[in-house]
Amino acid sequence: MPPQRVFALPRQQSLLLPAVINPFVQDTKLTTATIIKCVLLGIFLVPIRAILMSLVLMVTWPVAVIITLNHPLKGAVEPMTGWRRFMCRRVMAALGRAYYFSMGFRVVVKGKQVDSSEAPILAVAPHSTFFDGIVCIVAGLPSTVSRVENLEAPIFGRLVRCLQPVLVSRKDPDSRKNTIQEIESRAKSGGHWPQVLIFPEGTCTNRSCLITFKQGAFIPGVPVQPVIMRYPNKLTLLLLTLSQLYTTVEIEFLPTHNPTEEEKKSPHLYANRVRETMAQALGVPVTDHTYEDCRLMISAGELTLPMEAGLVEFTKISRKLNLKWDNVKKELDGFAAMASSCKGGRITIEEFATFLKLPVNPALEELFALFDRNGDGTIDFREYVIGVTILCRPANTEDVLRMAFQLFDTDEDEKITREEFTSLLRSALCVSNLNMAKLFKEIDADGSGFITFTEFQSFATVHPEYAKLFTTYLELQRYQAIQEASPGDLELTGQTSSEEKPEDSTSDKKDD
Repeated sequence: MPPQRVFALPRQQSLLLPAVINPFVQDTKLTTATIIKCVLLGIFLVPIRAILMSLVLMVTWPVAVIITLNHPLKGAVEPMTGWRRFMCRRVMAALGRAYYFSMGFRVVVKGKQVDSSEAPILAVAPHSTFFDGIVCIVAGLPSTVSRVENLEAPIFGRLVRCLQPVLVSRKDPDSRKNTIQEIESRAKSGGHWPQVLIFPEGTCTNRSCLITFKQGAFIPGVPVQPVIMRYPNKLTLLLLTLSQLYTTVEIEFLPTHNPTEEEKKSPHLYANRVRETMAQALGVPVTDHTYEDCRLMISAGELTLPMEAGLVEFTKISRKLNLKWDNVKKELDGFAAMASSCKGGRITIEEFATFLKLPVNPALEELFALFDRNGDGTIDFREYVIGVTILCRPANTEDVLRMAFQLFDTDEDEKITREEFTSLLRSALCVSNLNMAKLFKEIDADGSGFITFTEFQSFATVHPEYAKLFTTYLELQRYQAIQEASPGDLELTGQTSSEEKPEDSTSDKKDD
């Protein structure tokens, strides 16, 4: 039996799949009995609750108008004081409780909320539904972070104004910087401003895990009180909620987290440690998904891929591989070109070969195995991004491309003719005449009938898989030569092949 090639290092654990694959989709399965129960109760409860909610809003809106009358939201804004603050903390909070009570909510509060001088920021997670706004009522209507557009919403826009939110504008390029400065200013006001309540996940999840915390709440480096939310009832969709006798929500104030000097200097570290504390209290895992994964899900759907195909744990991928959103989105487009004809958004080796216009051969099988990190015989988008970034692009150097070009250019005239091109591909990779003609035409951009090094390099930049395929082919050739030179010497062969393939473990050498 011939010796097997030995990789330098095993796959890095930190780039394996997360504990929760898709934290953004709520898969609510209703039994027949549950549906019948909701319908029967809903016939009576929904109309009654709709009337009660309307009555509460009819009282709440004029109160909110009085509180915010002639009180600026922009410019040199000062916190509400006197009768305005009293009406916010007492009257509006009472009306808010009445509103949620009319929807059938039963609130259970655990732990003790500290005041703003002890913890200027409240970090709340997980964020899973618009019902989570109840935590603002329980916490005494602290300030929040809100989009400018929310202020224009009928009725509810006026209610948001009562919170004196830190405003975020998508149209303002300096919005992120200004938002962080405003949060820091309020957090370091020494109790002058009320607490700032933030959902650090930045988007809604299905409560199965805690995703990446954004750093805005932790940049000021002030004490943060973690607040966790639980919904023992499984049905938290609007109509389903209104059709239940009651919906329980548990709000637990955890002990204040006072940052160390190390955490004050590193908001990323501070956010992760607070997240770990909250995850332990909730009994759920943490993952490195973030809002950008939602955007990739939407993009995957637009490319006719399953939406889950876009989930890559963007925080981890971008940090470890130094990739920006635009880079990953571009790779998604390339992946979709391969996977558009297959089901489930996963690529088999046959589809991989078809896209590259190559037959399945040993070099291609080896390259495919490097992409297929979990060894299931398919490549998903996450594996594709990692493979292209840490395997193909590093191999796409000018030295490698120059060596490949010279191998094709047998007469050394600085151009590759169709005959030279087909001769090597037929002998090396067993490519058919039809596919060789298509490849040659793609590379020969100006249609001159021969390929220059500039055209060769431009094509390899857009299709980095070919560079890695070429180096893999050369490694297999060297490996075969070693076997023929010293047949049967398994130990020596294994050591040599391990030393000759350092790039196979490029990903594994990256720090966590």
